[in-house]
Amino acid sequence: MMLALAFAGSVASLSVLAQGSVSTVPPSTVTTSNPPPQVKQNNLNTEVLDLLSLYREAAFNDPTFNAAKYSYMAGKEKRWQGLSVLAPQVVATGSETKSDVFNARLGTRSNDLMSRAWTVKLTQPLFSWDKWAQFRQGDLNANISEAQFAAAEQDLVIRVTEAYFNVLNAEDSLNLSRNKKALIAEQLEQAKRNFEVGTSTITDTHEAQSRYDLVVAQELAAEADLTIKRGALEQITGKQIAQLKSLSNTAKIDAVAKDRKVKLKKGEKPTPVNVQQVVAVQPGQTIQDWVKQAEDVSYSIIASKLTYEVATKETQRAYAGHAPYVDFIGQRGYSDSENTLSSDGTMLNTRSYSTQAIIQLTVPLFSGGYNQSVVREKSALANKALADLENTRRSVAQTTRQAYLGFNNGLAQVKAYEAAEISALSALESNKLGYEVGVRINIDVLNAQDTLFTTRRDLAKARYDTILNGLKLKAQAAVLSDEDLQAVNALLK
Repeated sequence: MMLALAFAGSVASLSVLAQGSVSTVPPSTVTTSNPPPQVKQNNLNTEVLDLLSLYREAAFNDPTFNAAKYSYMAGKEKRWQGLSVLAPQVVATGSETKSDVFNARLGTRSNDLMSRAWTVKLTQPLFSWDKWAQFRQGDLNANISEAQFAAAEQDLVIRVTEAYFNVLNAEDSLNLSRNKKALIAEQLEQAKRNFEVGTSTITDTHEAQSRYDLVVAQELAAEADLTIKRGALEQITGKQIAQLKSLSNTAKIDAVAKDRKVKLKKGEKPTPVNVQQVVAVQPGQTIQDWVKQAEDVSYSIIASKLTYEVATKETQRAYAGHAPYVDFIGQRGYSDSENTLSSDGTMLNTRSYSTQAIIQLTVPLFSGGYNQSVVREKSALANKALADLENTRRSVAQTTRQAYLGFNNGLAQVKAYEAAEISALSALESNKLGYEVGVRINIDVLNAQDTLFTTRRDLAKARYDTILNGLKLKAQAAVLSDEDLQAVNALLK
């Protein structure tokens, strides 16, 4: 089923594991008397876009996804191509011949003697190991294309979400740099005033000036990074990006994953699951459970399994080069020819019809060693496909572990950064007050500001990464759906 909203339908859904809820809103900046400017766009398009609208754009405009879509459309034809080799093959041939005959004995020439003929031949395979294996290959190749396209649909969700959050993270970094520059500028002015009245040394001014120059350089780097990140999102969506919705102040990272146990028979392809029937994750769900589920239903593993089966069928076809095969042949023919008698040159016209029904047995005897060589080649390729399957299985297991740990550790990091933000803000206020009364020096205030802004930047990134890892976990379990994207989009404002 299509995951892309532009193509209707959904692949099975699960929502993300969570222990508790965490605010996902990027931290507010420190209030100053003259608030710094936020990120401004030079793009003429001033529309505020959200994740869902950009995903829809990407479903039509992303070259990678479009390539996967057309590959899927081409792959579906393999099923019909495989079926066609078992169906009757009908061939019609016709000919018309014009002859110019010279009779040497009579010394006469017969011009324009015409001969016409046509034949219709039907061939129906009755027994052919090669054609049966080819039929099964066509069906398997069509299933491979379906699994690969389903993986491409889920990959599109991940790529759009990751690019979207990268832009938000770059905007956060730029806004925080500008806030930081404004606060340091304020601290620099205060240090200059204190030096003029003699309440502080020139060292405080130099330190504030050094921090100010550094943050200006950081701001320039953040602007360049934002341009790059926005360009990456525009590359996927094919749409100019002006403004994006950010995470809401009341957003919570609730359960991103739900559990669905899926057992597939050999060669069976996954089918969509009714979202309403999805069962919530049990408290005892472990990382091993997620890995096992991913190994059972991951589209990458399914495609690799089917690829291995295709390779085994190819080996069977190679062995079939030694096997006899039986065909039924039905043939209907007609001929109409003009001739001359050799005695007196009289022209005759002969017409005839013929009908044949043949059971033909063909037994390959010797092909110069070609068949034996093909068998060895296809057998080696089947072993390669088996090794690729094992590599895919291990890769999916490792990626699932990373996503699981990234999500759960991300929840813990978000809570820790939220607590650290509160502490850093209190420390900044205390240091500013201490500086005003003379028990703290300027460098203490600047260090406290650095700690606060670094914490806020890391907090915002931890929120984005946690949501993204939740989606990646679901993608590995082959249950990421458009409803999950809608749930993430609902966190935006």
